[in-house]
Amino acid sequence: MKGTHLFLSLILLVTGFILSFSYQRTQIEKQNVVENNEWKKEDSLRSQILNLQKTNRELAGDLQSLQQNVEKKENKLADQEEISSKLVEDLKELRMVVGNVKVKGEGVEVTLQDSSYIPEGENPNDYIVHEEHIRSVIDELHVSGAEAIAINGQRISHDTYIACIGPVVSVDGNQYPAPFVITAIGNSTTLEKSLNLYIVDKIVTDGVEVRVEQESAIEMEPFITEEG
Repeated sequence: MKGTHLFLSLILLVTGFILSFSYQRTQIEKQNVVENNEWKKEDSLRSQILNLQKTNRELAGDLQSLQQNVEKKENKLADQEEISSKLVEDLKELRMVVGNVKVKGEGVEVTLQDSSYIPEGENPNDYIVHEEHIRSVIDELHVSGAEAIAINGQRISHDTYIACIGPVVSVDGNQYPAPFVITAIGNSTTLEKSLNLYIVDKIVTDGVEVRVEQESAIEMEPFITEEG
């Protein structure tokens, strides 16, 4: 019995050892499988992250390129708008200069009047307003920046014809007697100073009465040609 018990004990011990070894090996293999799966998951996640980072960099580059293109187009549109705006302003100014549109603004009013006093024995023709007096005023107004000019309410252009016909002055065929009222739209202070500095004394010396006044609001109709 003792020998049998010892044999059985030995068998049970070996069996237990085998079972224990098998169990531990199975656990180790399971652990290895789990670790291997985790590693694969981590590697897959790492690859996905790297791919996402690469995609993000590519998208960031595309976005920057698109932003640059948008900025270029915006700048181009801004330049075109600026050019268009300038062209519109230039067109308005040109129309105003050539007299195609009605204009209104501050300016000056210059009145040229035949002398009220003629010394005895003097030629009366030397004391009346002549074409050159009117032209000298108009020329000075142009030089001083006048944007529009009219004589006795008649708008004049760059090729207006002014001529003396006896006691009257013809402006593009329309005859006006003295006094001659020349109105000009522009900076009223600049126009007045320029006239008083260069023209008024000369005209007064010629025996013509001159009055220069600043005006806050002058309105002129468009220049009308013979063709309408």
